[in-house]
Amino acid sequence: MLFTSYEFIGFIFALAILYYVFPKKLQWMLLLLFSYLFYWIANPIYLIYIAVTTVTIWGCGRMIERNFATQSEYLKANKESLTKEEKKAYKNSKKSARGRWLLLGVLVNLGILAVVKYTDFIVGIFTGKGLGFMDLAVPMGISFYTFQAIGYLIDVKRGTVKAEKNLFKFALFVSFFPQLVQGPISRFGDLSQTLYAEHRFDWTNVSYGIERIMWGFFKKLIIADRVAPAVNVLISDVSVYHGAYAFVGMVLYTLELYADFTGGIDVTIGVAQMLGIRVTENFNRPYFSTSLKEYWRRWHITMCQWFREFVFYPVSTSKAIQGLAKFSRKHFGDNIGKKLPVYVSTFVVWFATGIWHGASWNFIVWGLLNWLILMVSEELEPLYDKFHGKFRFSNTIGYRIFMGLRTLLLICVLNMFDCYVSVSETFHAFLTMFTSANYSIFTTGELLNLGVSALDYIILLCGVLVMLIVSMVQVKGSVRDQIAAKPYPVRFVIWFALFLVILLVGAYGIGYDSSQFIYNRF
Repeated sequence: MLFTSYEFIGFIFALAILYYVFPKKLQWMLLLLFSYLFYWIANPIYLIYIAVTTVTIWGCGRMIERNFATQSEYLKANKESLTKEEKKAYKNSKKSARGRWLLLGVLVNLGILAVVKYTDFIVGIFTGKGLGFMDLAVPMGISFYTFQAIGYLIDVKRGTVKAEKNLFKFALFVSFFPQLVQGPISRFGDLSQTLYAEHRFDWTNVSYGIERIMWGFFKKLIIADRVAPAVNVLISDVSVYHGAYAFVGMVLYTLELYADFTGGIDVTIGVAQMLGIRVTENFNRPYFSTSLKEYWRRWHITMCQWFREFVFYPVSTSKAIQGLAKFSRKHFGDNIGKKLPVYVSTFVVWFATGIWHGASWNFIVWGLLNWLILMVSEELEPLYDKFHGKFRFSNTIGYRIFMGLRTLLLICVLNMFDCYVSVSETFHAFLTMFTSANYSIFTTGELLNLGVSALDYIILLCGVLVMLIVSMVQVKGSVRDQIAAKPYPVRFVIWFALFLVILLVGAYGIGYDSSQFIYNRF
């Protein structure tokens, strides 16, 4: 069920009506029913996967919680009789047991993810030919709900959250339908505060939610889906669409990806807010970044936080990495001994990030290139500081704009690995930008032969300008709050105009096919 379909609009409004007439104590049950109905509509088989994840993670979490309770009761009952060494040994044994339950839950669910998402890729590495049929078995949003569930289990093991006793409430946390398509990856301690609460009808929440949904529709239908036909043509055949075409393709895809992904998250947050539920923001104007490091603090925030907290920190503090640090200091000096473990841990993070995005060499290389650029930038940081200290122009607005455009161009290049079918084709397309002399296409009108008309380009440009203006206004705070402070006639004109624009010039109808969100395949 597409977020931009009439079926989905009817789905969420039917839910909203029932939600606020239902007994408040049963609202979370209605959400669970609609979440499983949403997943069932996508494919009834998918329910098996999400049910297995729910039951195994919930069960392991309960066993960890029981372990904590047993330990506390035992130590309290034997407080006077146990020596310090005996207490320590007992705590270590219980900690090891909790670790085994965590390991079981992680292995089972990463195993499911690996089988359905990576079997075809791994078999292809060794045989040269994948199984093919495995692609059909990949459930919608499995990467998102698996990581969200594993994050919950790790938090329970760390003692930062209490394990949820009610299996069905936990099932709602895993399956909450607005997040299933493309996240964000929520933490249990955050989402559960409003997910299970009783909510009375609040016009501010409902109106703000609808406004956020409309803004997501604007990005998706006015920009992402309008530019998609041209992108599909441009990446279809490098032998035909190379050089200037490849440049245009990578720029348009970067625009499509942003409008598509952030538009989907806007819909997710808007639907949740209509129901009084808070979902974590996932973007903070990422294309305004002046470095790749800053970009990854602003883009897909919940994913980056997940990998930082649940991969980087555990790996960097592991015995193996600590041993590497000790060995490095002894043989290569303190400087290398200090940096090498960080670089190795970061390498693991970016390799895992690449694999998470997709089972292909493209995403692996994409992840490792991000790692390489970030590490080189880290090493050059002292030189950057000297440069900024010596040359005053480096602190001007003009230079910041230059750094922003430079970073955006770098992001465009890295995004090419998401477009082409292989690593070799990606590099070939990139190199042709410098070897092909076909930049005359910008003046000959050939860009009008990509399935996008001159009117489409004008609408696209206007949509991008609106999106840019909104992003700039957002610097001062929530745009919806700023609009809400205006007189009612002004508010009505703004939102009615947005509704009309979506209705009249959205990319649907003859010649268009509203597409699934890009991150749905991850």
